[in-house]
Amino acid sequence: MTEPRRAHPERIDGAEFLSTEPAGLTERPPEARPAEGALSGKRVAVLIHDGFEQTEFEVPVRTLRAAGARVEVVAPDAAHLDRIKGESQGEPAAGTKGDRVLAETRPSDYDALLIPGGLKSPDSMRQSDAHLAFVRAFVEAGKPIGAICHGPWLLADVDALRGRTVTSWPAIKRDLECRGAEWIDQEVVRDGPFVFSRKPDDAEAFGRALVELLATRSAGSPRSERGH
Repeated sequence: MTEPRRAHPERIDGAEFLSTEPAGLTERPPEARPAEGALSGKRVAVLIHDGFEQTEFEVPVRTLRAAGARVEVVAPDAAHLDRIKGESQGEPAAGTKGDRVLAETRPSDYDALLIPGGLKSPDSMRQSDAHLAFVRAFVEAGKPIGAICHGPWLLADVDALRGRTVTSWPAIKRDLECRGAEWIDQEVVRDGPFVFSRKPDDAEAFGRALVELLATRSAGSPRSERGH
């Protein structure tokens, strides 16, 4: 079996990109993957509501925890602590329990934010001033944020995407462009403190990219790049 070729950096118009073979992040050799314990001591908040996409939640959360991060689910209210409803491609899924209630949670207690997709969850949260304020606090603090599928809607609604390169579920491309973003169709896009992906099939690569971003910025060397 031929070993997949490593990603190598290129620079185009001042931005750093990752060039890879078509197999991309899902085929990277073991030594290129985030080290176990790389995020030890880091706390990550997950912001979801009913109707979140199960895979886009479970896979990156598992990846973050495997790297040593403490991940906590922020429920919209006390009624959702027992169960937040999940979906898998529009059908009911297992869902998850909440760890904390939004009104009692401080963004300053966390090192990063994860916003899974699905249509219903981000759409509900973008209509909530409390959810938007929570997201805005991470943006203003310059903390790492991962948003997949419809998750970038919330970043658009707090005006965080102007001048940024992003990806998402294709149906919201126009919404993000109208907020000043450059949209590209790519498995993972990383720009500054943000990591974006499109859909459940991207969840593995998305989780690894978020771990790498948090580990890199924790090491004091933030950078702007794209990868696929």
